[in-house]
Order: sequence, then C-alpha cells, then structure tokens
Amino acid sequence: MRRTALHLAATALVLLPLVAHAEPRRDEQGQVRREMREGNVRPLRDIERRVLPSMSGMQYLGPEYDATAMAYRLKFIRDGRVVFVDVDARSGQVLHQSR
Repeated sequence: MRRTALHLAATALVLLPLVAHAEPRRDEQGQVRREMREGNVRPLRDIERRVLPSMSGMQYLGPEYDATAMAYRLKFIRDGRVVFVDVDARSGQVLHQSR
C-alpha cells in the first residue's frame, strides 16, 4: 500500500509540469473565441480558406493562436521541412511565411 502511494505521488510530480503547461493553451482558445464573438478577429476557417489553397503540395498540420499578437500561425510540412504562415487574425493578411 505504501509503495503504491509513493508510486502515485511520484507519477503526479512527473505529470504536474505537463498539466501546468497545457493550461495556457486552453486559455488561448477561450481568448480567440471571445475575440471572435466580439468581432475583433476572423474565424479560423475563414483564414484557412484563404491560405490553404496557396500552399499546394504541403500537408497542413494545424493552427495556433497568439492572443498577444492577435495572429494565427498555420503549420505545414513538405519533404520533411516545416513551414509556418503567420496571419493577422483581424484582417486575414499574411504577415510572414517561413521558408
């Protein structure tokens, strides 16, 4: 019994940083939802409809939202090379594309 409790406590200590790190991601999602409801940013689907056709031949890995910059970062990969496209969430304009 004592060994099991010690094992569970050790596991919790190992996982705690992972759970704490996941929290800001949830907050960012809430932030972007609030901004969309208030009409301050464009929906992600609109941004994707604009950007994805210009990224032919690349596999789309998914988005991130930066609440501070009010920008989406779309992540793509082709031939093992990752490409990021930063898009202004308010206007939908591409701000930067890594090569």
